[in-house]
Amino acid sequence: RVFPRVNATRLGGWSHFDCTYSCTYLLDPEDPMFQVIGALFLKELTKEFGTDHIYSADTFNEMTPVSSDPAYLSRVSNAVFRSMEGADPEALWLMQGWLFQHQPDFWQPAQVRALLRGVPLGRMIVLDLFAESKPVYQWTESFYGQPFIWCMLHNFGGNHGLFGTVEAINHGPFAARRFPNSTMVGTGLVPEGIEQNDMIYELMNELGWRQEPLDLLSWVTRYAERRYGAPNAAAAAAWRLLLRSVYNCTGVCVNHNRSPLVRRPSLRMDTELWYNASDVYEAWRLLLAASAELGTSATFRYDLVDVTRQAAQQLVSSYYLSIRRAFQSHALPELLTAGGVLVYDLLPELDSLLSSHSLFLLGRWLESARAVDTSDREAEQYELNARNQVTLWGPSGNILDYANKQLGGLVLDYY
Repeated sequence: RVFPRVNATRLGGWSHFDCTYSCTYLLDPEDPMFQVIGALFLKELTKEFGTDHIYSADTFNEMTPVSSDPAYLSRVSNAVFRSMEGADPEALWLMQGWLFQHQPDFWQPAQVRALLRGVPLGRMIVLDLFAESKPVYQWTESFYGQPFIWCMLHNFGGNHGLFGTVEAINHGPFAARRFPNSTMVGTGLVPEGIEQNDMIYELMNELGWRQEPLDLLSWVTRYAERRYGAPNAAAAAAWRLLLRSVYNCTGVCVNHNRSPLVRRPSLRMDTELWYNASDVYEAWRLLLAASAELGTSATFRYDLVDVTRQAAQQLVSSYYLSIRRAFQSHALPELLTAGGVLVYDLLPELDSLLSSHSLFLLGRWLESARAVDTSDREAEQYELNARNQVTLWGPSGNILDYANKQLGGLVLDYY
């Protein structure tokens, strides 16, 4: 409308959304207006917020470029950087490296190199976003010379659920530093959601200051004491069990909760665990035993609810499997028994548990959304979006249950 003759290309849809909500327009990097608009935008941005000279831009994150020609990709990245430099001669481009592992069929070495080397070496920093499970630096010769940050993604969708890859994060950053011609310049945290699995983030933050991997058993024992403000043998033993089990996923691990608890009912639901469920039950028993001494600690009370929630999530899977077996064998009495316990006992009890702690309340989630309103209409819109995000995520379940949460109110009325 303002510049009707510019050469723009419309990219494809994102995830399960149609072009009503996606299909971004990309201005041709060789169009003269690309530099004009890019520089104007950054000048307005820095006028409003100031600058640290680092600018984030993700041109093709989960979006397929219109061409795989390395020359085209190099021109695009060069144009993006020149628009930054036109507004700030000291500009550094910060870019997520997620796209390279997300679409590996497109981003072959030639394409990755072209995009990265279209920017002068040292003027871009790449976030190796999922380095604890799918490091990109290893197959890109350390991002072909561009500096990178070894990042722990850990959480998808802000889901609840105990999870960690402690061995990978304990050794991964140091292996990256020792990699031939390594260009690693730091460590980072890039979760999709926070307020879960505090221990993993404490560990990752500490590793950024260490010269070598930690003795994890010793570390987690001291962690329990620091977290609760007093030593307790039962609590320390509980954390050692959690460390070796639910927090020790190995291989390619994706923390995206797919428990039957938070999924639409089906006969083909995933119940596989990467750990022994009995370790979590025993950790729960040990934390209960520690409650007489540690019950006044706010962090202990939170952890007791969280580990109980995890144990209940495992029980949901067990009853689901009983229901499925009974259905498939046409055993109606067994089906009604397992289904009755699940629906009338376990889920209401889990909801009551979650409702006992303010950090596990749906109401807190909704009120935090409403709190930033400037009008009643805005408050209603923000609450609608907060409800939609943890359920449908889209007008018609486009990313259904992607951001599932185990919250008091949500378990009883939705799950």
